[in-house]
Amino acid sequence: MTYNTQKPVILSDQVKSTLHSLEPLTRKVLLTLSQPSPQDNRGDIDRIRQLLERSYGSVRIPLSLMPKIPQVCRSSNWKFTAVLSETCQGWTLIDIESGDTTQEHFGLAIDIGTTTVVVYLIDLTDGKVLKYAADYNDQIAMGEDILTRIRYASSPDGLASLQEAVLATLNRLIKRLYPLPSEASMISAAAIGANTTMIHLLLGLDPASICRAPYIPVVNNPGLITAAEIGLDISPLAPVYCLPSIGSFLGGDVIGGILVSGMHQESDISLFVDIGTNGEIVLGNKDWLVACAGAAGPALEGGVTTYGMRAEQGAVDHVSINQKTGWVDYSTIGNMPALGICGSGLVDTLAGLFLSGIIDRSARFQNGQQEFVVVPAHETASGEDIVVSQVDIKNFMATKGAVNAATDLLMENVGCDWREISHFYAAGAFGQYLPIESAVTIGLYPDLPRTAIVRLGNSSGEAARQVLLSRTKRLEAEEIARKVTYFELNANAAFMDKFVSSKFLPHTDLDRYPSVRERLQNRI
Repeated sequence: MTYNTQKPVILSDQVKSTLHSLEPLTRKVLLTLSQPSPQDNRGDIDRIRQLLERSYGSVRIPLSLMPKIPQVCRSSNWKFTAVLSETCQGWTLIDIESGDTTQEHFGLAIDIGTTTVVVYLIDLTDGKVLKYAADYNDQIAMGEDILTRIRYASSPDGLASLQEAVLATLNRLIKRLYPLPSEASMISAAAIGANTTMIHLLLGLDPASICRAPYIPVVNNPGLITAAEIGLDISPLAPVYCLPSIGSFLGGDVIGGILVSGMHQESDISLFVDIGTNGEIVLGNKDWLVACAGAAGPALEGGVTTYGMRAEQGAVDHVSINQKTGWVDYSTIGNMPALGICGSGLVDTLAGLFLSGIIDRSARFQNGQQEFVVVPAHETASGEDIVVSQVDIKNFMATKGAVNAATDLLMENVGCDWREISHFYAAGAFGQYLPIESAVTIGLYPDLPRTAIVRLGNSSGEAARQVLLSRTKRLEAEEIARKVTYFELNANAAFMDKFVSSKFLPHTDLDRYPSVRERLQNRI
């Protein structure tokens, strides 16, 4: 299954939040110095430091910035803007700009996905998203999934190649936002949401231990890193903050999802799910949070269905099957001739096949049928039928079963019943693009009141925006990371038992899906 990467979103309208006070990673301060004179023999840098320390306490000025300071001071007639970054040791002067640029204060909120990378340009004076750019992660050339990339990293120069690839993607997107290098240097901070492996590869850290028992990463919280240290083409001393991870398979993108959903502050129990190349599941409330993660498999990335494709021009994205006649209505992205079928189209198709009785609860075709024609040959770009086969459905059901099994196991471990769940948060493209009713029908989403199903959109990107803008949110994210209890599924025998019993539509326990049961009873 693959999703439309051309329309990434920060948040759905349902969960937009306001940051009441901005405490961005960097601050801009307008300074005016008196002209140097024989009566004051302090150096330019000393005078700037002492002036800043009146308001900010200890201020460090890096050696790499010192050569720039005298030239800017004199060319601006001693009126200039200081750019400061707060660290645990105090403040650091990271840049100096001629004149008053306090209203030209920009940062980046970045979501590095295994498949897609999105960069948002943020106005640090008011927190607004000015524009964004998105593209596929160049690392795809070295592996579609995380485990393949981890193996590639162990080959000669593999780790360096993977780091170069993701940096090339990021810097290409930054250039789309700010074509000139002089403009990009105005970006004074960045915050990143990503899974644990993506952060390791970005920082050039060996990810081998992530997929090897006892599954301990090199780092969970890298702290602040300068842009120059990793090769990000913004202001060289700009601080880069990576959302902390919990473990090898539960990264900062999941912490970001919890942060954005607010489930960690609610009294009622909520379920958070994000399915992409990997599947991450979090259950809990303000008192406790438990989580697990595992490979969701290429069925959710378009890799194992015969006509699966990314959500690009020509992809079938919505399907409706007439229960009486079996006729198909469909749409394609861009209204182009059909090339294949993307994730939302596949979920719609399976739901339609199930409700029409063309496939049964075990997701098998009836009456010896082995495939279903979604788009006939004369309407496709290739001149071939676009079909969903029994093999395609089997592969998809493996992913769907894995999600159900992981969720059931998590709930069983904490003694939680489905009836206790008050909200379901669907994150990422999994939440943004899948049709809710179809997702409930096949059991990807729980059968809750539809108002309780919340589309978080790109919660990883939104969390990056929030921590970029707020010191309080940064501390909150780190507290969430300390609070979550992680369940390892790799060595859990009960998982396989639940996995086998979960590969039914919508679930083995139909009582958990009352609205689906009613539709099945009322179908023609």
